Amino acid sequence: MACSSFAKLNASSSQWIGQQSFTQRPGSSTSLATRRVAVPIRAKAYIDELVLTAKTIASPGRGILAIDESNATCGKRLDSIGLDNTEVNRQAYRQLLLTTPGLGEYISGAILFEETLYQSTTDGKKFVDVLCDQKIVPGIKVDKGLVPLPGSNNESWCQGLDGLASRSAEYYKQGARFAKWRTVVSIPCGPSALAVKEAAWGLARYAAISQDNGLVPIVEPEILLDGDHPIERTLEVAEKVWSEVFYYLAENNVMFEGILLKPSMVTPGAEHKEKATPEAIAKATLTVLKRRVPPAVPGIMFLSGGQSEAEATLNLNAMNQSPNPWHVSFSYARALQNSVLKAWQGHPENVDAAQKALLVRAKANSLAQLGKYSAAGEDEEAKKGMFVKGYTY
Repeated sequence: MACSSFAKLNASSSQWIGQQSFTQRPGSSTSLATRRVAVPIRAKAYIDELVLTAKTIASPGRGILAIDESNATCGKRLDSIGLDNTEVNRQAYRQLLLTTPGLGEYISGAILFEETLYQSTTDGKKFVDVLCDQKIVPGIKVDKGLVPLPGSNNESWCQGLDGLASRSAEYYKQGARFAKWRTVVSIPCGPSALAVKEAAWGLARYAAISQDNGLVPIVEPEILLDGDHPIERTLEVAEKVWSEVFYYLAENNVMFEGILLKPSMVTPGAEHKEKATPEAIAKATLTVLKRRVPPAVPGIMFLSGGQSEAEATLNLNAMNQSPNPWHVSFSYARALQNSVLKAWQGHPENVDAAQKALLVRAKANSLAQLGKYSAAGEDEEAKKGMFVKGYTY
């Protein structure tokens, strides 16, 4: 595919345009000094493909299934139903999820762990092909996890930029078309200016590298639920974090039309004494989005972050009661999988029931994306919270 710039240039021009500078030395008789201005090349040869991929994922009534848990975290899921953390069991569980008939009606993208991207079904069909057959875009988790951030207030930063370009190129060859990089900000820890800047800069560098290799970057600045702070404090921090993120995305010449934002919803801290209504959460979250996120971004794919399955769906539904400049949808892991695991219990004879449980949750969130969800008849199990203090992936 031919290399092209974000700003189209005619055949007679180079990547340098502009003949005049905007400054003039005092006392100079020359009206304007001649100067060349650089136009950044954004996303190289993948511009059209990136935009199309982002729009496909951000399609009406659909969202993302996140099954990118590390092997250790997937092991925790399996342990909850008495299964050993082996590759065979991880493959069986992910096969159950990805081969669910009709999943593509509600799911537009699936984030995979590296192991899953290269795996096949027990019948020998690549998981990537299974997804494509359902018109679900395969994605890949590319970060290398959180580590302590020196000089901070017991905060963390996300590693994984080393070698990211070559890894991304290989993921693209394998069939991945979008990527995910998660970093976190903790309100009880401040957050410090250092931690916020590190989170924003890391996300921006990752996003630029991903686009350069044909992958739509999911930008995930998660503000953790930990803490007893009110919703107003979360709003304040979200404004600061999202502002910093988009500043550095622009500094790194990231094409906004070819990204997806995966933020946490603006809620009170999990230990706050007063619980917020879906309407209050929707109002606070949309307020920050409208203040900080350019409308060029195609989709806002919220993470569930330890909310119950029902809470995550209700809050999303409340945000879609009026038109938004972006596709406001979901990228859920636990909020789509919890009921599935309980239905499956690791038994082959329960696969059908588990897949039906996945479709129930996927359809509920599809309706929420359209603003048409009703909690009437919602299972009590779906209302149980999944917040874990200090949760790690």
